Amino acid sequence: MGGTASTRRVTFEADENENITVVKGIRLSENVIDRMKESSPSGSKSPRYSGGYGASVSEEELKRRVAEELALEQAKKESEKQKRLKQGKELDQEMANEQLTRAILQERLSSEEERSKAKHLAKQLEEKDRVIKKQDAFYKEQLARLEERIFLEVKLVSHSIHHGDAFGTDCHKWYQFILFTSK
Repeated sequence: MGGTASTRRVTFEADENENITVVKGIRLSENVIDRMKESSPSGSKSPRYSGGYGASVSEEELKRRVAEELALEQAKKESEKQKRLKQGKELDQEMANEQLTRAILQERLSSEEERSKAKHLAKQLEEKDRVIKKQDAFYKEQLARLEERIFLEVKLVSHSIHHGDAFGTDCHKWYQFILFTSK
């Protein structure tokens, strides 16, 4: 039956009146005793004893019945043990599945958060890139204006030096005209 062997020692004795067979080392339930009373065969050749419950049974028959009942009880216990083990395994499996489901959902949530964060960072990067390009265009325009003013000032100074101080105050007006029209 696949169960563990019982180490319980069972002995059979007859009492001093030889009326009752005493079984030592086991406890029998009322259910077991009733079944033993009901199934007493009548054709046994071994000596019979009158049982404590009124049934007349042979010692060998009593031993056989007790052994059968012990085997049935042990089989029942083993069956219950197997059932509990199966239920335990099913519960463990269910818990493992639940933990796995939670872990998968947590991972999906984490992945979705990372994806959302990456999308947000990409938008921020695009915005910074746009601002940098706008600043770059502005600085290039300012640099071009400065280069043009420097060019015009050098041209004016060069012209002034080349023609002498002939323009006088007119040179200053000429310079202002060039600067304000270049804007």
